[in-house]
Parts: sequence; C-alpha cells; structure tokens
Amino acid sequence: MTRTVRGASVLITGAAMGMGRLYAERAVAEGAASVVLWDRDAHALAQTVGELGAASKGRTRIHSYVVDVADLGAIAKAAQKVRKEVGNPDVLINNAGVVRGNGYFWETDNGDDTRPTMQVNALAPMYITREFLPGMVARAYRASRIVNIASAAGMISNPRMSVYAASKAALIGWSDSLRLELLRDDHSNVKVTTVAPSYISTGMFAGARGPLLTPVLTPEYVVDQVWKAMLAGRPMLMLPWTVGVSKVLRGVLPGAAFDAVAGRFFGVYSSMDRFTGR
Repeated sequence: MTRTVRGASVLITGAAMGMGRLYAERAVAEGAASVVLWDRDAHALAQTVGELGAASKGRTRIHSYVVDVADLGAIAKAAQKVRKEVGNPDVLINNAGVVRGNGYFWETDNGDDTRPTMQVNALAPMYITREFLPGMVARAYRASRIVNIASAAGMISNPRMSVYAASKAALIGWSDSLRLELLRDDHSNVKVTTVAPSYISTGMFAGARGPLLTPVLTPEYVVDQVWKAMLAGRPMLMLPWTVGVSKVLRGVLPGAAFDAVAGRFFGVYSSMDRFTGR
C-alpha cells in the first residue's frame, strides 16, 4: 500500500465526475482488484462505469451504486450490499461534498442549505466509515486507508461560507480524532488522512477568488497529492503551503491582528464575494 493500490478494493463517494472520477481512474490505472463507485447521479455514474471498464480491460472489477449520501439511512443499505457483493474495502475515500447558499448565514435556509450541507459533508463520512471500519480493523494483517476530503475552510473562517466551514471543521475534528483512536488502540494497519485544500477548479467554487499566494488548484494536482499522501499514510495534507501558514498565524496572532492579515493583506475574507457555484 505504500506504493500502489494494486490488488486492493477501493470505494469512492461522489465518484461519477470531477475529482471522484479522477481517484477512480487512478485506482484502475494502478491495478486495483475492485473499484466501488458511489454517486447519486445515475446517468453520470453509468457513463463513468462504462469508460472505466473499457480502460481496465477486465483487470479491475467496477461496481457502482446509486447512493445519495445525504440520505443517511441509504448509506447502511448500500454498505450492506457492498459487503455482500464486493467485500469490505481496503481504501475508503470520502470525497462527496456540497456547497449550498452563497450569502450570509441569516440568508441561508435551514432545510435547503444547512441540513444537507451538514449531512453530506460531516455526517455522511462518519456514517460510511462506521460501516466499513470494523472490517478494516478486523483484518490486522492487511493495510487499509481512509481519506477524508475536508477543506481549508474548516480551519480558516471565511464570510459567505459559514455553514460549509462548520461542516468541514466538524469533519477535520472527527477525522484526526479517529486517527488518534486507531493509533491508541494499536490498529496500525488502518491509516487516516485528512485533506484540507483551498479552492479547487472543479466548478463547485466557480467565481471564488484565490487569496494572495493561494492559487486556485487544479483537480489533477490535488488528486495526485492526495493519492501520494494516502499511500504513505500521511495524517494531514494542506494545499497549498499557504494554508498551513495561515493555520499557524491564526494560532499565534491575536484575533484582530489575524483578521487584518487574513482579510486585508491576503484577501481571504473577500474570496467568496463573487462566488456563483456550479
């Protein structure tokens, strides 16, 4: 697992397009035994399955499940099917995510914005991991990986994305705590990687502007870096380097001073002013 996922079973959420699909392509290219794709878009999922199947030429078994991970009850049903039809995955990539609402918090809707954001971004990774983690732990002889795609927004506050920031902060706190729990209980075969990137040019953050020294990242670059970190079992991946610097500055500077640096100098607090989304 330190160099390749050859022979492993890989499950990816939000896998029909974008970065999820890129992770799936990487798994197929490395000769994974099986790749399990979860997505709510049945049409896009079917197209991706067909193209991945052609690319693998039968070397990798491609399995797909139409799952809306915002429906927390559907997760258990889909997970049960995966365990029965494919087996417990060796690699779980919690990639699915949503951004709802682009105004201030008091302009968001509880039902249309806040609830689905928290369900998909924070609760779904917990529910999905809980379904498959016992199987990973039980196979102490076999290396396993869990990747949780969070966001720099979970560490650096930003106007016009309060609910999204809350969901990713919850994900970061849970993900790294899970890593420590596995270490403490000597389940060293299971490694957890928490990923906190800045804006990525997937369309999800269309209109957003990268802060100073923080370019909008390409999906291909992020997937490559995540893949390397996942294989190595790296605990935390922050992209680009300025995200880590911002985290340090937030910890050492007084609040007013950090607001001045982040808001006026780096332009973090105005980066969502022209956000439109997909």
